[in-house]
Amino acid sequence: MVPMLYDINLKITYRYEVPVSGGRHLVRVLPVSIPGRQRLIAGSVTCQPAPFERSESVDFFANPTTSILFRTVHDHLIIRMQARVQAEANAPSADLSPPLAALPAELAACWSIDAESPHHFLGPTPLLGQVPEIAAYARGLVRDGMTVREIGLAICERIHRDFAYDSDATTVTTTPDQSFKLKRGVCQDFTHVMIVALRSLGIPAGYVSGFLRTLPPPGQERLEGADAMHAWVRFWCGMTGGWMELDPTNNIPAGTDHIIVGHGRDYADVAPVIGILKSYGSQTTEQAVDVIPLE
Repeated sequence: MVPMLYDINLKITYRYEVPVSGGRHLVRVLPVSIPGRQRLIAGSVTCQPAPFERSESVDFFANPTTSILFRTVHDHLIIRMQARVQAEANAPSADLSPPLAALPAELAACWSIDAESPHHFLGPTPLLGQVPEIAAYARGLVRDGMTVREIGLAICERIHRDFAYDSDATTVTTTPDQSFKLKRGVCQDFTHVMIVALRSLGIPAGYVSGFLRTLPPPGQERLEGADAMHAWVRFWCGMTGGWMELDPTNNIPAGTDHIIVGHGRDYADVAPVIGILKSYGSQTTEQAVDVIPLE
């Protein structure tokens, strides 16, 4: 596949009902460089107002992280990210994943505990525990002799078919069992349900945070800032098959239109902004994203 070059602009705006102080936040919005997958050519993260302290680091899963600290009172926070990224995607390969029954032996043979180790993505994680209803849903899709990759594709297709995209149905704190009962939600919900389903079968699965290039309807111009951050699933297809990425919201493998910001066990590991501040009022949040392909 031909590599794609993108300019990406993100703006996250927080407005506080009552001025706040003492804010400390971790920001994960800058695309990551991954050999053979994508390259961050240039990128920056800026804040308004300017933080009192700022530092850059890389977390355990190799995600770029910006730490910011505010000491002065402020009534808003604007975080901007600008980046140029070259995205690549490998051509589809043969299914080299093992049958589900053979996966435990391959997991036992994997002694690594680095960031890419499947062992981090197999058990319960901060936001994703066991959900019996989702486990039964997943078992109902497995047939004798299916490979791990075939199972992942089947679950992805079924979630896409059974769930309706509805941005008003859920919030960022909605749990997988709640969105599963609703059969509605957004990319975060579909991704969490699919991860729980795969893990219930003993298949390591994780969360991918990033951006998705979207195309306007025929004859219409792209709306600037109309998009938001996206999420999809990566799951382990054995020692030879490695990791594969699927987008259950759109029922497609992740390709050159998917730009990765970070990998994690669930949303908590890759949330765009997390932190604390001193306040007794409410807040509103707005997010706008432009993913602009370059000729």
